[in-house]
Amino acid sequence: MKLFNTANPSKNLLPYDGTVYYYGRICDPDKGYYEKLLHGISWKNDQAVIFGRHIETKRKVSWYGDKRFEYSYSNIQKIAEPWTAELLELKEMVERESGETFNSCLLNLYHDGSEGMAWHSDGEKDLKKHGAIASLTFGAERKFSFKHKTSKEKIDLYLEDGSLLIMKDQTQDHWLHRLPPTKTVHGARINLTFRTIEKA
Repeated sequence: MKLFNTANPSKNLLPYDGTVYYYGRICDPDKGYYEKLLHGISWKNDQAVIFGRHIETKRKVSWYGDKRFEYSYSNIQKIAEPWTAELLELKEMVERESGETFNSCLLNLYHDGSEGMAWHSDGEKDLKKHGAIASLTFGAERKFSFKHKTSKEKIDLYLEDGSLLIMKDQTQDHWLHRLPPTKTVHGARINLTFRTIEKA
């Protein structure tokens, strides 16, 4: 297992079968994005249908885009809301830093370290095949992990407040990722994942 703690946007963190770049902090903490997102986003408890059972999570989510994109995961369909001014500002910042373009954003609000995300890959059919996904973090620093689907090799890094991570190319084909729960983090984390939807 490798643990990365320093930003280097020119270094691929994955040894094979994908591309992940960590840019570190790209957002000025004095801009107050965390508070603006916490209070300005229409947060809703996430829902999923697992083995035919409908569940609701403590974690909250929201979905925004260029138009009313329909997006399905965990057997639940979401319809994108119009961009807020802050989200458009952050999207332009991420696009400028990464050289990528995006038309939608899925936001997650984790209230504390007890809330996380299980191993998964973002392979929904509506997403651009092998397109970039930009992960922007605000609030509490959290560990983020990758695991190769075949070799089971693991890679960990810590995502700091205001930091940007890019996943692209064949990453979702060959690697799982997760946000592991922890008892040592008591603050909230807001995560924005900018994506490209091709099926409208």
